[in-house]
Parts: sequence; structure tokens; C-alpha cells
Amino acid sequence: MTDKNTRKIGKILAVVALCAAVAAGGIGVATAPGWANPAPESEASTPVRNEPGLAAPVVKAVELGVTPTDGAKGVNPAVAPSVKAVNGLVKDVVLAPTSGGAPVKGTVSADGSTWTTLDPLLFNTAYCYSFTIVDEAGRETKRSQTFHTVESANEADAAVYPENGSTVGAGQPIDIVFSEPVANKAAVEKAVKITVSSKQPVAWHWYSDQRARIRPEKFWASNSRVSLDMKLFGVDFGNKMIGNFNAKVQFKVGTQRLAVVDDITKTMKVYFDGKLVKTAPVTLGNPEWRSPTGYAVILQQERRSKFNAGSIGLKPGDKGYYPPLTVEYANRLTWSGVYVHQALESAWSYVGVSNVSHGCVGLLPADAVWFFNNMKTGDVVQVLNTGAAAVEPLEGYGDWNIPWAQYAKR
Repeated sequence: MTDKNTRKIGKILAVVALCAAVAAGGIGVATAPGWANPAPESEASTPVRNEPGLAAPVVKAVELGVTPTDGAKGVNPAVAPSVKAVNGLVKDVVLAPTSGGAPVKGTVSADGSTWTTLDPLLFNTAYCYSFTIVDEAGRETKRSQTFHTVESANEADAAVYPENGSTVGAGQPIDIVFSEPVANKAAVEKAVKITVSSKQPVAWHWYSDQRARIRPEKFWASNSRVSLDMKLFGVDFGNKMIGNFNAKVQFKVGTQRLAVVDDITKTMKVYFDGKLVKTAPVTLGNPEWRSPTGYAVILQQERRSKFNAGSIGLKPGDKGYYPPLTVEYANRLTWSGVYVHQALESAWSYVGVSNVSHGCVGLLPADAVWFFNNMKTGDVVQVLNTGAAAVEPLEGYGDWNIPWAQYAKR
């Protein structure tokens, strides 16, 4: 071990020991002005004094400011600790966890009066300062003090969809779910910078204190790129909750794909970037289970999906009940069970003629294969003229059924 490493370890151990002494009441420190060494015992012993007299110059008392204050609790880890001396210099500052570990990196100002951390702190950690202050006469005073950062119970984080590096359809909103209720919504929004290569403006829409979505007025432009720079570390969510992370999320938008299903004509027309590329007959929900109208976004795609009537509230003996079955080429539109999928063989003769499903959009086998292979998650399906209500936003991604002025309203 080098002499340098030996000195560094010795310094850390000394800090831990010194902090332990503070906790035991053996050593104290003032954070208000005027704590510097007392005046010399007599003018004859030294010409340096810090009280007015008849013969010698006066040394100004050092005024010390330390952030956080001694014994502080619930300190925000993003608030940079600092030691500042007025009428003096700062040196030998060590800030480290009281339980041991590497000290926090810091820097001293050009005039030597201020030390400030360079790195963020840890949550739920007790820290101790050890530092030396030098007054204008060159006299040194060593001090220490402690503080404790925000406890783990007050940490807040978030989950974001789409995932970083993914490619999604043009109808995919950004979905952010926070681990804790957000009271300071403006502060959180300000801490998230959103960049869109197509320059489309976006708006936040809060469905609850823990869920927000973000989308442009119209579908994302084809081949655009979207990035979120989330600087939430240290952001006050409100209710004593503090953000505990920073993250960057980037995703790409594919071709703008839209499938328009019309109950009047019993057809589906598929458009890529506004150009009609496919027309297919469909069967929709019967009069008791009408297919929801408006816009929906493809949530998941499964080559085979198990359907159970119990998921829509039906039990054996109920009208419309069917035994568990597997459907082919399933594209989920709502969490409650509306899909675009291959119609059951017993329904093929009804496709393009009448409605026999429990709300799903049924396709003939060849059309179902084409849809599954050419449409992707995040792509949009619009259903017209069924007489049913529109897809609710949280039933999937029915955000597009909310008028822009209402969606973007603050």
C-alpha cells in the first residue's frame, strides 16, 4: 500500500472517529459567525488580536456557513453540501458516511473560501463533515458535524413506457407511472425534458397523482425519434417524497399505420402513411356486446391467445357464455379483452355480413395473418358506427379519444 493510500484511509478513519465523538457529545461545532479562537491572552505575547486594542491590527472573526446544518434530518441528497468561510479559508474537508466508505468528492473555490460537493449523496445515510478553517492570522481550527439524508420510505421513482431503445407505432403515448403520489406536478414536468425530432409539441395529461401520459396533438410523425431526459433526482414530489433517479429514455416511431373499421360497411381499411394498402371484411360485436368506437392502440400481439368468458363477466349458463378457447393472430386493443383476431371457424360465414363477436374485430384467416404481420404494437385501430361508447383512456391507450384542448388543459 502506498503512503498516499495509507494517508487517505487514515483520514477517512479519523473522520469516522471524529463523527462518533460528535454523536457522543464530546465535540461540538457552531454554524453561526464568531466561533474562531479566543483573543490572545495578552498583547505582549503576540501582535495578533481579534478584539480592538491600542497597538496591534485587528483580525476579523471568521464567519462560517455549513450546509446542511449540524444534526439536520431528511436532507435532500441532491442539495450540494458546502462549507463556506468569510474572513478565512477552508481546507482538509472530508465528507463521508459515518458508517465508513469512500468520501464524497468535492472542490474548493479559487479563493479558497468555499468547499462544495461534486457528487450527489445517498438516500437514508448519515454523513459527517471534518474540516479545517484558517483565519487571516493563519490560525487553524478543526471542526466536524453530522446530518442524515432522506429515509428510504421517502424515495420516489417512476416507470416509463415505451422502453428505452424500442420502436413503437405512431399512436403510442408516453406512459409514466410514479411510485408515489405527485403533488408538485409542475416541478416534475419541469424536470422532464422531451425532445421530438419532428418538432411536434406535446402535452402532459394526469389521470391521477401517480399516472401521467404525454402525446402530441396528432399521431407521431413517421420515423420520428422521441427522447425524455428525466432529471428527477432530488425533485420534491410533495408530501415529503423526493425523486431518487435520473434517466434518459429514447424510442423510435415506425411507419404511421392506421386501420379504420366501419360497422356500416363491415370492412377494415388499412392505411400506411395515409395510403390505402389493404381492405378486408370484418365481423364486430353483436348487439349485446357492441365493439367500442373511437381510437384504440395495439397493446400486445400473441400468435395464439387463450380466451375465457369469465374475463368479461360470463359464467356457465349465461347467455353468450363460451367455454375457454384459443384464438389465432390476436392483437389486444383493451385490457378488458377487445382484440383484432382471426374469427373462429364457426363465424367465417358471417365475416363481412353481420356481427357475431363479443366486441372483438374478427377477420378471415388470410387477412388475420396479414394484419398480425404488418401491424405493430402502438399502431392505431379506429372503429366507426357501432353505436357504442369510445374506448376509455385507461382501458388501454384511448388517449386519442380526448379532444386536444381538453387533453392539454392545465
